[in-house]
Amino acid sequence: MQAQQPASVPAHYIEFPGLEPSTKSDAGTRTWLARGQNFVIAYSSAVAGDELARDGQADEYVVVLPHEGCAATVRTDDDERSVTGQAVIVMPPGRSTVVADADCDLVRLFTVASAGPLAHDSVNQESYAEPNPRVAPLKPWPDPPEGHRIRAYPLSEVPVDPERFGRIFRCSTFMVNFLNPRTGVRDPEALSPHQHDDFEQCSLAVEGDFVHHIRTPWTRRMSDWLPDDHYACGSPSIAVIPPTAVHTTQSVGPGRNQLIDIFCPPRADFSARPGLVLNADDYPTPS
Repeated sequence: MQAQQPASVPAHYIEFPGLEPSTKSDAGTRTWLARGQNFVIAYSSAVAGDELARDGQADEYVVVLPHEGCAATVRTDDDERSVTGQAVIVMPPGRSTVVADADCDLVRLFTVASAGPLAHDSVNQESYAEPNPRVAPLKPWPDPPEGHRIRAYPLSEVPVDPERFGRIFRCSTFMVNFLNPRTGVRDPEALSPHQHDDFEQCSLAVEGDFVHHIRTPWTRRMSDWLPDDHYACGSPSIAVIPPTAVHTTQSVGPGRNQLIDIFCPPRADFSARPGLVLNADDYPTPS
C-alpha cells in the first residue's frame, strides 16, 4: 500500500504594524516574534541606546539591519563591531548584545534549538502546534573553520548587480538573501513561480508593498486541495511559505520595494552554485 502523504498546509502571514508587540522594553523598544518550523524572527523597532542581550546562546544567530538608516553595535565578551546601513551580521554562540545606535529597526534570527520561550511567544505559535512532516529537520551546517566570532557583512561593500538576483550570505544556521530592490510594480509577465520540496521560505518585507501568489499542488485527495492565494501585504511583514507550494512574490508599491528571503538551515542548491553565496569562504558546506 502506498504511504499516505501529509496533508497540505497553507502559507501564513504576519503584518507587524497591526499587532500588539510581543515584548516592550523599559526603554520603549517594541519586539514582534514570529516563527517558522525551524526558526524564530524577532523584529524590533528599537530605541537608540537600548540593548538586546542574549546569554547562553547555543548556536549562531543572525542580526539583519534592514534599512539604510540602521546603526548598531554588536558585542561579545571579547569582540565589538559597529555597523551602519543595511547589513547581515552573524553572532557567535554564548553571550552577546546588540545595541541600537539610532532609532531603527533591528531583526534577529534564531533557530528553534536556541530560541527557547521566544518560539512559544510567537504570534503564530498555534500554526506549529503540530510540526509539518514535509519540513526537513533542522540540522546545523558545519562550524566556520576559523572559529566562531562576529562576522559583519555590510551591503554597502557589495553593490547591487543586475546579473544577480540578490546578495546572499550564510552561516551554520541561516541563509539570508537581500533580494535586489525594485522600484514600482514588478512586471506581471515576468514573475518566477517555483517550489521547494522540503523546506519553508520566509519572505520578510521591509519596505514597500507586495502580493504573495501561492498555489498548492493538487494531490489525489481532493480534501488536500486549497484555493489559490493572492495575499497583499505592506511592510514590515513576513510570509512563511510551506514546502511544495508554488509561489512567487510581486512588488506592487509605487516606490522602493525591498524583500529579504530567509532559510533555516541554509539552502544546499544555492550553496552549490559557485559565486552565488558571497561569504562562502567563511563557511563550509556539509560533506
